[in-house]
Amino acid sequence: MRAVMYGAGNIGRGFIGPVFERGGYFVQYVDVNRELVDALNARGTYPLRVIRDQAHEDQPVGHFEAIDGKDAGKVAEAIASADIMATALGAKILPLIAPVLAEGIRRRFARTDKTLDIIVCENLMDAHLVLAGLIKSHMTPEEQQLFDQRVGLVEASIGRMVPVQTEAMRDGDPLRVCVEEYAFLPVDKAGFKGEIPDLPGLTPFTPFDYYIRRKLFVHNMGHATCAYLGHYAEKTYIAEAIMDADTALVTQNAMLESLTALYRRYQVPADALLNHIWDLLGRFANTGLGDTCQRVGADIARKMARDDRMIGSALLCLEMGVRPDYIALGAALALYQHMKEQSLEVTEEAAQKALSALSGLGAETELSGIIMGYMQLLIKGASVAELRLAASEGKRKHLEPVV
Repeated sequence: MRAVMYGAGNIGRGFIGPVFERGGYFVQYVDVNRELVDALNARGTYPLRVIRDQAHEDQPVGHFEAIDGKDAGKVAEAIASADIMATALGAKILPLIAPVLAEGIRRRFARTDKTLDIIVCENLMDAHLVLAGLIKSHMTPEEQQLFDQRVGLVEASIGRMVPVQTEAMRDGDPLRVCVEEYAFLPVDKAGFKGEIPDLPGLTPFTPFDYYIRRKLFVHNMGHATCAYLGHYAEKTYIAEAIMDADTALVTQNAMLESLTALYRRYQVPADALLNHIWDLLGRFANTGLGDTCQRVGADIARKMARDDRMIGSALLCLEMGVRPDYIALGAALALYQHMKEQSLEVTEEAAQKALSALSGLGAETELSGIIMGYMQLLIKGASVAELRLAASEGKRKHLEPVV
């Protein structure tokens, strides 16, 4: 059995490729980094280092070959012969590979009527629909019809944290990839056209909309909130930031706000969501990952977009009758960091203008008002403890009395 892993970066070699290999597949990594491709082929193995705080375990990964992504013909041949496939490249790269994907699938149609399922591991809402549109734009109407019948684009939620690989993490081996222990791979059960493969950690689920929002509005939002609190307190590492009690409480309570909204929307078991949050808090504290507030909090414009982690989670809360005080505090901290990075004058007027530009929220909206309330505290230089207390008071004022 053959699996094509399009992208041999952190997620490709640090997560999905090893999942395929341990599921019994010969993996064909595709990447445009020729130096990496040559090194992988020369050695035929690489070490996957699983980090648990200061302890680690090196797990050898083999049974693969690497293909130069610039060799379109060879890549197309691999796709034509694959039993399963995955992409992990980044949303901006998908338009660049769509013609090669279309050609590989076209060659496949000419040889067999077997289905091909592609697991789409991109941090993008509706990534499967985006990729389908890109591929089909390079096909004839007849090919598009066959595509709909035989090709499954399976959305995935990538929960494993794989930090930027530093020289210290490589530990003398440029091919080493360091990862955390968590290795579950939730996928859209309804996206498969063929039989669902038996892969370690694979978790098929429907409706998958829940898993996408759980990842974005609990994991990603909580991670970002911790990062912006860390920035504000001049901390370097996520593990360092989450060790502060006030930061931990704000991060935890922001995720609990999202948990409540998700529970009300999808009626999933609350204990599973609670276990997920407790697990995440422990994973954020993994000192061995060396994950930085800078990396986790980067690209604030995307993270503050209306449908993304900060604003999207808060809007879902309001829709489900949950006041998002702690999430709004995280959003205010993101806005504050954005203004500093853009060298903008940090005033209420400028902050309101920046918030509207980033999120599309009008000044008259409820969420804008909550965020700007916390922004006023940031402008005054409130401490993290004072910010946590303000969020707590804001929450208590709007809680229904417990009888």
